[in-house]
Amino acid sequence: MSSTTVRSGVWPTLASLVALTKPRVSGMVMASAAVGLATAPGQLPASRSFAGLFLIALLVGAANTLNCWMERESDALMARTRGRPLPAGRLEPGLALGFGLVLAAVSLPALTLGLNAVTGLVGLFALVSYVWIYTPMKVVSPSALLVGAVPGALPPLMGWTAVTGRLDAGGLVLFAIVFLWQLPHVIGLSSYRMLEYANASIRVLPAVRGELVAKWHALFWGGLLIPVSCLLYPLGVAGRLYLGAALLLGFGYLGTALWGFRGEPAARWGRRLFLASLLYLPLLFTALLLDQVG
Repeated sequence: MSSTTVRSGVWPTLASLVALTKPRVSGMVMASAAVGLATAPGQLPASRSFAGLFLIALLVGAANTLNCWMERESDALMARTRGRPLPAGRLEPGLALGFGLVLAAVSLPALTLGLNAVTGLVGLFALVSYVWIYTPMKVVSPSALLVGAVPGALPPLMGWTAVTGRLDAGGLVLFAIVFLWQLPHVIGLSSYRMLEYANASIRVLPAVRGELVAKWHALFWGGLLIPVSCLLYPLGVAGRLYLGAALLLGFGYLGTALWGFRGEPAARWGRRLFLASLLYLPLLFTALLLDQVG
């Protein structure tokens, strides 16, 4: 990348650095962390709760920034990512790398010392697995789908451990819900954008194993999500309002995955499944929070 393509000025540079953290994705991740914090037994002072969420946000920003730095060349080959700061030439790669490392260097010790060691260790595992295992694995094997879902599901568990300081059933079920939700979500996106991923040499499931296999995976993981999401009720984390919502939303999500077997084009089915996934998780967590208030 030529340095002449990089936009000069403090504000454009700051805006590009913020864009590296993927604010929309980070916003969803932070909402899930807040759910974990709100539903965990016990209570943190408001100041520590906000500080914990801020530090988790910094860690998520570090992971996303380092991911953007590592994928800057493949991002340039995809329509949905070529406008990011690095492939678009708005930022030098060295600055992006330094920014990501600084965010990680600040957030991980602060999470460990300011909250507890369990939250810090979970955060470290999330960062390492996302940046140094999942990201390079995407061009090697479609199994990256499962690997990448692990760090993506850890923020609600981090919110839970920020309060409790331990790994227990409620937090692990929250992790499992987000883990299982992500699989049809990513399958839908990769089916919808399959040609773009193939052009960037990213080995997504529908391109490598075929559309039918991808649909069966979406159906299996979506079906498993229903009983797993309901586990919060017998654990006493949620009540009947949440249980009803989990069943209704779960069967709706599963039905959307099942619709793909009617023979419609994979891109159309994938887009519908992806959009359904964007509704499922916020609505489920809203029902969970309403149950907490009730």
